Amino acid sequence: MGRAAGWALARSLGIGALGGLLFQLTGLPLAWMLGPLVANLLLSARGVDVRVPEGLREAFLGVLGLVLGSQVTPQLADRVLDWPLSAALLLVGVAGSTAGAAAWYRRCGFDPVSAWFASAPGAMTAMILMGEKCGGDPQRIAIAQSLRIILVVLWLPPLFWLWEGGAAGQVEAAAVASAHLWMLLMLPLLIMLGNRLRLPSASLMAPLLFAAVLSGFDIASLQLPDWGLNVMLWVLGSAIGSRFQGLSRARLGRYLLEAGVATLLALAVLALFAETIHRLIGVPRDVALLALAPGGIGEMAILAVALDIDPVFVAFHHLLRMVALMVFAPFWARYLISRRAAGSR
Repeated sequence: MGRAAGWALARSLGIGALGGLLFQLTGLPLAWMLGPLVANLLLSARGVDVRVPEGLREAFLGVLGLVLGSQVTPQLADRVLDWPLSAALLLVGVAGSTAGAAAWYRRCGFDPVSAWFASAPGAMTAMILMGEKCGGDPQRIAIAQSLRIILVVLWLPPLFWLWEGGAAGQVEAAAVASAHLWMLLMLPLLIMLGNRLRLPSASLMAPLLFAAVLSGFDIASLQLPDWGLNVMLWVLGSAIGSRFQGLSRARLGRYLLEAGVATLLALAVLALFAETIHRLIGVPRDVALLALAPGGIGEMAILAVALDIDPVFVAFHHLLRMVALMVFAPFWARYLISRRAAGSR
């Protein structure tokens, strides 16, 4: 790491720590994720060089994967039988929410390709690349996708906090079994293996699957104490908030308005499907909403673990959504290309 990158990381984590302390002192939920996120977003929007290297971000996503996979228990098989119905409702909800958000982006002046790929709720990197290949604007797609994730992460914890009378978002202290800390030493190998196998979100999914197998067979599981979880949230929150270099405040404000309306539309549609899942299956409303929320799998997994909202159920549905988008998007891209070619004749 060069000197400039080192100072950028120090600024990012330093301002993130201040943001976390401020959010904690004011009693806001999920302080050590939202505080660093907001602080880095504000500094980044003012042109300050704040960065979290991708390797560091991936390492902490790997820790999150181990924690999430450790939630799998031998008793989980009894609940999996309920998931096909919620999975089907998720896929229909994703289609509806994407169509609604795309219609709004079209009104904002997006071309059809950019509008659709900016609205797809997940697999952000793949959506940006496919959108560019189809003739869309990669910058507008990337900004819309990033802002959607940030807005969902910012809005949902206070919503759950108010919903549950201020009880949500409080991280409970957990005892760590020192015999299982060796799982952390496996992270470099697991992430490398996940990349070799081309797993989606490999730095998260490979450790998750590894821990899920060990925990599912009651061999080993990893829990973090409250301070360890807060360190993980601090780094990942700083990484999310430091994405917006080079945007003027005026442009950022316009993009926030566009993405805010699109995200509200998507959340409204998916909330209806979450309520349906709640009524048909009996899954609690907050669990169903977080499982369907249009955020990234890593970010939603962080919220699920930190808020203790059925992390395995949430991660399964977000993984399914990401895989479905990556399977379906090439066919939709082909359709958009053919329609554009027909219109140009």
